[in-house]
Amino acid sequence: MNGDALLPIGDLARRTGLTVKTVRFYSDRGIVSPAARSPAGYRLYAPDAVARLRLVRTLRELGLDLSTTRKVADRELSLPEVAATHAQALTVQIHTLRMRHAVLTAAAGRGSTPEELEAMHELTRLSEDERRHLIDDFLASVFGGPDAAPAFAGIMRSMTPELPENPDTEQAEAWIELAGLTRTPDFAALMRRLANHVSADLTRPDPTATIHTHVTPALRAGIAPTAPRAARIVQAVKAEYAATTGHDLLTFLRTANDPRRRRYLQLLAVINSWPPPNEPTPAFAWLIEALTDTADAAGTGRT
Repeated sequence: MNGDALLPIGDLARRTGLTVKTVRFYSDRGIVSPAARSPAGYRLYAPDAVARLRLVRTLRELGLDLSTTRKVADRELSLPEVAATHAQALTVQIHTLRMRHAVLTAAAGRGSTPEELEAMHELTRLSEDERRHLIDDFLASVFGGPDAAPAFAGIMRSMTPELPENPDTEQAEAWIELAGLTRTPDFAALMRRLANHVSADLTRPDPTATIHTHVTPALRAGIAPTAPRAARIVQAVKAEYAATTGHDLLTFLRTANDPRRRRYLQLLAVINSWPPPNEPTPAFAWLIEALTDTADAAGTGRT
């Protein structure tokens, strides 16, 4: 058979990797038309039908609808323009699939109830504006809303998750968990208590930095929180903390050391692609034990 010979439908199917039924389907819809008929009435196709059908197969496998496929094959639409439009549509679908995957992964890992699954799914359907409003409302409830001290603006920005347009699975899972935290009244109350212990005066030292300054050397030196030397460290921290905030240090430590607050910061780092947050737990745990021991000693008259 020479290159200009007409092809019966079976040969066309073999050359394009399609079934005879599929070629007949495209032929019936005018995507590829027979050039002639055999004496017995069978369809015969021109050699250029091979390239046309290969293009059609590729476009359909990439997800283009039949109408668009026909227009591209007929050169009524530019292939680059169609490809760009379809790629954008796929981006949206990929985002949706990632979020659905995150919901199902989280539900499987937590053994979620139907109500929890519904709540997680609702969080994935929020628009970017709705996600921002959710976080803004949470942070406003923590730091005082419109009446919040100007100094808290930077803290609020540092606690704002920015979910990328195309998050990976880990970021999507982190967003669902973090958003769920912000909708928990107990967590919002915890963060409000913590905010009350933070001075709005930026000229004063950060209490967490104060604690690290005094306690980290003790940790490195292996000083036990119940050792006599620990008492001097405790007094130094208490004095500096009281001058900074005027609040009770032990209450601040127990609030700041709550695992939910640490989890929020860990999830925030994942969503925003930040390095993992510094972990204050060892210093806080040391100081909590030292303060408790000091209080117990005072209560029993022990020196």
